[in-house]
Amino acid sequence: MSVLVANCPACGAPVEFKSGQSIVVICQYCRSAVARTDRDLKDLGKVAELVETGSPLDVGLRGKWKDVPFELTGRAQLGHEMGGQWDEWYATFSNGWLGWLAEAQGRFYLSFQYPAPEGVQLPSFDQLQLGQHVPGLPWPTPLMVAETGRATALGAKGEIPYLLTPGETYYYADLSGVNNSFGTLDYNQSPPLVFLGQQVTLDEIGITTTRAPEREERRVGAAQLNCPHCAGPLELRAPDKTERVTCPNCNSLLDVNQGRLEFLKTLEKQWFQPVIPIGTVGEVPEGKMTVIGAMARSVTIDGTQYFWSEYLLYNPQVGFRWLVNSDNHWNYVRAVPPGEVAEYGKSASYGGKNYRIFQDAQATVEAVNGEFYWKVEAGEKVQGVDYVAAPYMLSKEVSTLYVTDPNDASKTKRAMGEINWSLGTYIEVPQIEKAFSVSGLPRPSNVAPNQPYKHWWVYKYWLLFIGVILLAGFLAFVTSGSTKEVFSQQVTLPPLPNADGTQVFFSNSFELAGRRNIRIVGQSPVQNTWVYLEGDLINDETGVVQSFPIDISYYQGVEDGESWSEGGQTDSAYTSSMPAGRYVLRLEGQWEKWQQPATVSIKIEQNVTHGFNLLLALIALSVGPIIMGIYHIGFERRRWSESMFSSSGSDDSDDDDD
Repeated sequence: MSVLVANCPACGAPVEFKSGQSIVVICQYCRSAVARTDRDLKDLGKVAELVETGSPLDVGLRGKWKDVPFELTGRAQLGHEMGGQWDEWYATFSNGWLGWLAEAQGRFYLSFQYPAPEGVQLPSFDQLQLGQHVPGLPWPTPLMVAETGRATALGAKGEIPYLLTPGETYYYADLSGVNNSFGTLDYNQSPPLVFLGQQVTLDEIGITTTRAPEREERRVGAAQLNCPHCAGPLELRAPDKTERVTCPNCNSLLDVNQGRLEFLKTLEKQWFQPVIPIGTVGEVPEGKMTVIGAMARSVTIDGTQYFWSEYLLYNPQVGFRWLVNSDNHWNYVRAVPPGEVAEYGKSASYGGKNYRIFQDAQATVEAVNGEFYWKVEAGEKVQGVDYVAAPYMLSKEVSTLYVTDPNDASKTKRAMGEINWSLGTYIEVPQIEKAFSVSGLPRPSNVAPNQPYKHWWVYKYWLLFIGVILLAGFLAFVTSGSTKEVFSQQVTLPPLPNADGTQVFFSNSFELAGRRNIRIVGQSPVQNTWVYLEGDLINDETGVVQSFPIDISYYQGVEDGESWSEGGQTDSAYTSSMPAGRYVLRLEGQWEKWQQPATVSIKIEQNVTHGFNLLLALIALSVGPIIMGIYHIGFERRRWSESMFSSSGSDDSDDDDD
């Protein structure tokens, strides 16, 4: 690779253009942005010192993407209109590619410039709408507008592949899609430049060795400063990321500008006191994180104001996370890429799971405490939509900012905004107390939107027991053998002496086996009449008696041109097993047409498959689940009674087993 060596037009020190694609190099002696033209070098002005952001990257680091080696040859630091800054690293590949590695809030996005699609008119910046898909981009999956904003060039280092002018501003739109797809439309020119790529990790791009140890040693976990309003001591726990902080001594809201504090205003008497103190370190699913800020927010629905609190967590290696406390329910919240979420009317999907809408309202910041990574203050508003599938809550926040373009003589304000999606996971209060070493947190008294139903185990064990009983019944049927007929006889009973009289019949003795259930079947050709028998099985040797009834009735007719029938000409009775031995059948009968004889066929069988006992067992086992099911329905009704989108307390939910 050829190297162009020249002298800085500002200070005369040597500057080097190592890459043939570099247009600007930052003089390491006087920090001038030096651009090369067709004839000579041009001084574009001095850039500011880079703000230490705690980045693990540095100019000169090497990596590999898709088996192609690259080197980080430059770094630009850009300011966000809503506060904060981000870094863009420029990667020169060995095959001539030029990549952009953007770094923001601990996430990395690698993209490459693509030619503007032919025959496609990309929307102008003012035509962009948050959430809209941008058609015609040379990318395999659709990309949606996740953010529109204005960037300001703050500082730089190394070689830059475009004409970077210190303090220059330009408009941009960040795009998001599935599978971590990412893109940017750069409106620094028309038509806009198109950059496409994806979110990556350092491991994925082959960067395993980060910045030099001596630079790491200069980094500190917190910065000790003094409040410019009261001179009281102030500690920044994320000094390289913080944009706003409140003074714990005088309750002033301070702006943080590259490590310098500026007094903004004195806040009203702080009514909001975090239940987890600022500075507390807790063990969360992604490791140890520090509570660096807390805020109170509210929504107003039907004239009633509802409050909740949010705690900002920070770890330099993880980034930012949130703990949200609403009605004494807690959620651990992390950001998700907007392009990974799909909305369908009153539902949304993410990660293969469907979510149901719960609330759509404007949220307002009511109080702030601690430090934050954007220029937050009381009164800030965002439009928020919550979707639930317990134990998860998928939330969308849309923020809008109107700014005046300094190059627009009409001073027309332009709208910029951002869509942020986050995924909250419900956490029980004892887990929060244990994780952050606090005690006495209030317990909730209602059902949270994404609170999981805790008694799923009842249904699991119920199904398990049902399966065991059915299996036992099947095995009993298989091992017990087939049904055996032990007695069969047609009995004719003479007419009764009167309507209240009875006739008695005794059979010859027959053999019953032990440990076999018994079924007695009676059949009579009755027609619009009835026959009733009281039967006994009598043991010849011991006199043990087992009684049973046989009730046969059958009626039929025609009414209003339609046939009807009731009852039947057969009835059965079951008894449990009896001791083995010789038995006699005794029948005592009555019938409606007592002046005529009655004919009845009696059959006795053993080892009969009968589901009655099995049914009783199933009913007994189902009592508990039925009670819990009723409670579950009430639980879901309580959950959805708080929703803006459910007036009936619907009990359909997407609760997961937990």
